[in-house]
Amino acid sequence: MAHLLRGKQAGIQNDLSAGLDSSLFNIDDIARFGINSQTSCLAYDPVQSLLAVGTKNSQFGPGQIYVFGRDRIQATLQLPARGASVQELQFCADKLICLTSKHDICVYSLELKRLISSHSPPGVVTALCTDPMLDYAFLGMQTGDILAYDLDRENLAPFKIALLWREVDQHARVSPVASLQLHPRDVGTLLVGYASGAAIFSFKLNKAVRFFKYELPRGAPGGDGDPSAASAVRYPKLTQAVWHPTGTFILTGHEDSSIVFWDNMKDGRMLMARTLTDTNVATPGAPTGSMGGTMAMKEPLFKISWCANQDSEDTAILIAGGASTQSPTKGLTLFEMGRTPVYATSSWDVLTKYFESPKRQRILPTPPGAEVVGVCPIPKATPYFAGGHDPLAVIALLSSGEILTLTFPSGMPISPTNQLHPSLTLVHPFVKKISIAQAGREKWLGLQERRQQGPQILKGGAEVPRPTRRHERRNILQTIHADGSIRLWDPGHGAEIENTKLLQVDVGRAVGRLEKVDVTQTSLAGESGELAVGMGSGELIIFRWGTNKNAGREPPQPRPNQPGALTNVADRVDASLNEGLIPFTLLDQREGPVTAVKMSEIGFAAAGFEGGSIAIVDLRGPAVIYSASVQDFSRGHNKGSIRRKMSSSGGSAGGKPEWATTLEFSIMTLEGEDYSSILLHVGTNLGHLATLKIVPDPSGRYTVQYAGVVALDNKLMQIEPIDANTGHPARASQNAMAALGTGHKINGALLAVTPTSIHIFKPASAKGAHKSFDSFFCDSAAVIRYQDQGYALLGLFGDGNARAFSIPNLREIATVKASEVLNVRRFADAVIAPSGHIIGFTGPSELALINVFGTGENFTRSQDKLFNPAALIPPRPTISNVQWITGTQYVTPAQMDELIGGPNRPPSKRMIEQARSDEHQRRMGAASSSQAGQPKGQQDEGYWAYMQRQVQERTEKLGFAGEGMDNLEQNSQNWLDDVNKFVGKQKRNAAGGILKAKFGF
Repeated sequence: MAHLLRGKQAGIQNDLSAGLDSSLFNIDDIARFGINSQTSCLAYDPVQSLLAVGTKNSQFGPGQIYVFGRDRIQATLQLPARGASVQELQFCADKLICLTSKHDICVYSLELKRLISSHSPPGVVTALCTDPMLDYAFLGMQTGDILAYDLDRENLAPFKIALLWREVDQHARVSPVASLQLHPRDVGTLLVGYASGAAIFSFKLNKAVRFFKYELPRGAPGGDGDPSAASAVRYPKLTQAVWHPTGTFILTGHEDSSIVFWDNMKDGRMLMARTLTDTNVATPGAPTGSMGGTMAMKEPLFKISWCANQDSEDTAILIAGGASTQSPTKGLTLFEMGRTPVYATSSWDVLTKYFESPKRQRILPTPPGAEVVGVCPIPKATPYFAGGHDPLAVIALLSSGEILTLTFPSGMPISPTNQLHPSLTLVHPFVKKISIAQAGREKWLGLQERRQQGPQILKGGAEVPRPTRRHERRNILQTIHADGSIRLWDPGHGAEIENTKLLQVDVGRAVGRLEKVDVTQTSLAGESGELAVGMGSGELIIFRWGTNKNAGREPPQPRPNQPGALTNVADRVDASLNEGLIPFTLLDQREGPVTAVKMSEIGFAAAGFEGGSIAIVDLRGPAVIYSASVQDFSRGHNKGSIRRKMSSSGGSAGGKPEWATTLEFSIMTLEGEDYSSILLHVGTNLGHLATLKIVPDPSGRYTVQYAGVVALDNKLMQIEPIDANTGHPARASQNAMAALGTGHKINGALLAVTPTSIHIFKPASAKGAHKSFDSFFCDSAAVIRYQDQGYALLGLFGDGNARAFSIPNLREIATVKASEVLNVRRFADAVIAPSGHIIGFTGPSELALINVFGTGENFTRSQDKLFNPAALIPPRPTISNVQWITGTQYVTPAQMDELIGGPNRPPSKRMIEQARSDEHQRRMGAASSSQAGQPKGQQDEGYWAYMQRQVQERTEKLGFAGEGMDNLEQNSQNWLDDVNKFVGKQKRNAAGGILKAKFGF
């Protein structure tokens, strides 16, 4: 019966939850954003303009594949084996090839967006190689053998390359294949990297034509520079081998971080062995040309990509890894080699100097402490050259699973905003906190920033039309990332998203530094286009929607921030931004990290700091109109102006530090007053909820008065002001502000939520009513509304359930299981929208969107199309003139099919289906023509009549056949008689002619 009394205790007479019952509450699993587990590999297809991302199997989710296109186009592909991780991905024409950690080959159709075949080779697969012009995937095995999997026939081809290294070392039983790469201009030549060395295999000759073995003689320092090992001959193991873009040279990387260049045209000699810092590391006593290298452990060479510009002779080498572990910067190393010397006229010394001294060597910057373990070039057009032909950018994969996009070859960071899918922005870098706000449809459609950007990276795919949502407010998600960046976007509701673009907030520039940018809190006022950002270093920054007056020009050097005062930061704008969220003002309170922040729709911003102080900023000046300590609220201040700054060094009554945990602006009537006011409600970590009244001053400014405080039982998590008559939100909106001039009064109440209870009362200090939670804690809460009906308070609880409570009786309406979708350990980081949508974490970098007002629908994958059949694969490059003159035999892709598939290659499924279709069409055509030739009466005949007619027709046909044979025999006899007559006549004419000639006639 307690719930029947709570409404009267709170002073609310109406049931604001009328019309709501448990049947309305069911969870719809709508969407996923982000990456479910740690990213393991990347692949890019320039023809379809798609990016594939593979993940590892972990406690947060299984290994799976994401394929991203333009805007919001995304598809998720599942692995067939449980517990498997994605080890390598490669696009091949209309297929995506995956090598898993369980050494299975999985083939996915981009058109069907599903697995079409899976194969477990006999052994451990250590390398994978495909080509868009071939129907085969070459599998390098741990034993050293190379198998060919037929992607079209979905079985192993009879072709097999046995361990080639036995020709070099007859005692070699096994040598794992470390890498495989087809010649960039000759599909009939394969570069095989074994652990013992490299070999070049010719498909036409069916044998190895050249071997490369890296040997360090005595006295050579080697890649690791270990003097204790220099007295012995060493053979560092090979980790990868790559072609020069023209195939003239090859490069091998080794486990001692040596980078070795070899000639491929003549005798296969070693031209240069070096590391990132030293040269001639394989020559005893030779000058190393050290660039600062020291005797220290080095990182492995994770990835080497030999790239080319538009001219394949102008190359650059991109290297991930290989740097000293003591190096302060561990980024990507770029060797800009410049134009390759003309091979036919260059001496060995010229070629050696070319690899010894690159035109330019740079380190592409990466985040501090980050280790780059993978590189994915983004070529402009062609899928050949191992993806390294004329790349416009590179995507670096970090050891943490984050990704980083850089321009090529300059290495400037590329923002993923409106370049990559929103899911990829959650790992670029990791998202650490989210918040949500609402904006009107027209307002959000107008908030589209204009920023200078390079060419689009992802342009593939096509969206499937979705149902449109009725014209109502949009939920705007704000994601805070580890580098301090903030992005705003519409997660949608499973319907058509009208504005798919993202907004980016350049916090680093606004605060005046690019390092140690730690954002703790954000608050967006959707209707006014203003954003308040709280920093871990104690700054409060206000952003406003506007235009950049200095667009295209770098801003001047920022002036120092003024302690305890406002600093104008309007000139701290990124030069590439033309229109968007522009920095407006900054408050450097220096009271510790910002613990709470609130941006109102009516031009006021408030922030709470860990030191205990709070500050209110009036944006009309701007000016700080209030600064005080929350610890003073518990001492029972009398009502009056508190415009002066109060000391924040004191403690609470119990000696515990106290700070604001939640802030909320409202417009309502205080208890005992007959007019409405602008109010600020401050909740603290010790359970105090204070109310401050903002009133106009005769001077034209606003002042702040202390109104009262209520002591609750625990930390304040959420404050929800509501209209006690209708249940509508009583927040400080622009309409409510305008109505104050007409004397409009709002009979309001506050809903305050702590981890252990819900309180409802009239501010500022009425007792009201409450409900306690005995066996579980509340982690997050908000007021929601079902369509145009009643309101309810929805909370996420530690037992994994979402519970809805009526207003004002606080009776439990329904309970639904939210932990089946969301991670219960991160319920405190989830956000609840007024529409009943919840966005929460399922893992470190994945968000789920669910709706409690659903019908129990499970998550369904996107129906967007990935494959574009009109995007044609360009022809494969052919061998150069020099290679043709020197006798290189070129093998066409069609000849490769014959060499690998053999003469008994079974027909493909497509061929079988086409034959079946043709046969079916032929039969249907014959049946229709036969049925059309029948008299109408025959279509209604019985079975025996049908049989009798068939026998009669067959007898008639046999009679016709007999008559035909008789006619044939008669015609043949007549023809023979005519021939005899003709021959006889010719003989007589010939004899007569001879007699006439003899007698002279």
